[in-house]
Amino acid sequence: MIKLIKTALSVLIVLLPSLFFSQETKQMTADEVARLAINNHQQIKVSAHNIGIAKQQTDIVKLQKLPTITASTSQFYLANVVAIDKDFSNSTSITMPHYGSSYAVQATQLIFKGGLVNKSVELADLREQLSELDLEKNKQDVKFLVISNYLDIYKLINQEKVFQNNKKLALQRLKNINDFYKQGMITRNEVIRGELNIKNLDQGILTLTNNRKILNYNLNIALGLNTETLIIPVESLGNKETGIGLDYYLNVAHDNHPQIKSAKTNIAVADKNIEIIKTDQMPTLAGFGGYSLQRPITTRTPVLDMYASGWQGGISLSYNIDNLYKTKERVKLGELQKNQANDAMTLVQQNLDMAVNAAYTKYQEAIQQADILNDAKNLADENYKITEAKYLNQLAVQTEMIDAQNQKLQSELDFANAQINVLYQYYNLLKSTGTL
Repeated sequence: MIKLIKTALSVLIVLLPSLFFSQETKQMTADEVARLAINNHQQIKVSAHNIGIAKQQTDIVKLQKLPTITASTSQFYLANVVAIDKDFSNSTSITMPHYGSSYAVQATQLIFKGGLVNKSVELADLREQLSELDLEKNKQDVKFLVISNYLDIYKLINQEKVFQNNKKLALQRLKNINDFYKQGMITRNEVIRGELNIKNLDQGILTLTNNRKILNYNLNIALGLNTETLIIPVESLGNKETGIGLDYYLNVAHDNHPQIKSAKTNIAVADKNIEIIKTDQMPTLAGFGGYSLQRPITTRTPVLDMYASGWQGGISLSYNIDNLYKTKERVKLGELQKNQANDAMTLVQQNLDMAVNAAYTKYQEAIQQADILNDAKNLADENYKITEAKYLNQLAVQTEMIDAQNQKLQSELDFANAQINVLYQYYNLLKSTGTL
């Protein structure tokens, strides 16, 4: 009996898996998709490490403010000394203590170098800001990528609904065709055409279903969700912010886009680099102190097998004279790099203006296209109803009916795609301004 129950359950699981396993579904808006991507996308995690690296490099530069301390020791064997006359005629061996050792501690503290250390820390801070701006740019790219996949899924769902609705109409029409055929009003080839039309619709539905599975799987990985989660887009298809003009988006881009901020920061980096180069024209003032212990004492005769110890402290002042003619060339290089950074800033702004203008124009175009295709859909639907009425009254042939249905199907697909394209162009506009 137990075996029979197990067998029956196994058969049910195979034949009706939905009774035992249910796929998790998750309704999501575009904003929710973007937030999940920022928290879980692997590219963001990789980019975030650059900020940690930059912060650590800043901390390392700050260590230059601390004194440099060295400790050293040496243990050595000291051989006997051979004393030789000036004419090399006689030599005398002098016995030496064979074991020698030395110990020393030395500390140095930079006091003045034209603000080199502080300027180096400021430069490291600017590089840290650049890494944060790079992360922000990567966030914009990742958000747009996942939202694009999200909208593609949305588009496929709408397309599948269109195909399913048309299949229902095709099945109803096939029922009517079979009735006509049984009454001897039409030939068998009319039935075959109706059945082939349904097969074409089934093929389209199958392709859409599989494409959705692929996109759904990829999006789940990008969002850090279980790969079996079925994502259901619920974003409103209404137009967004249609009354705001181009100038508004241009100003937003100038104030917020990471590339503009990076270009400005690169100019600041070039300025700081020039300041650091100019510190070479300043003398170096440092304080030092040390203590040493050495054995044996070889500065007197006979040699004493004893330790000689001593300490020292003071201030050192040094200046590299060659910097008088070398530094100005390096400053000239720094100024050329700054000019390049200024021109790069202008180029970035020009490219940004062109990108925002193109995105804004395409967004307005998408809205207008959706309106046009909505009118076309209504016309195709009206044409289908007229042709269907004529067909049922034997005033139109099956070919006309199929043509009308194909026009209806295509117009509905075009309108469904146009609705999603409005959303796509809107988010592309936000990305062009750096505020996605």
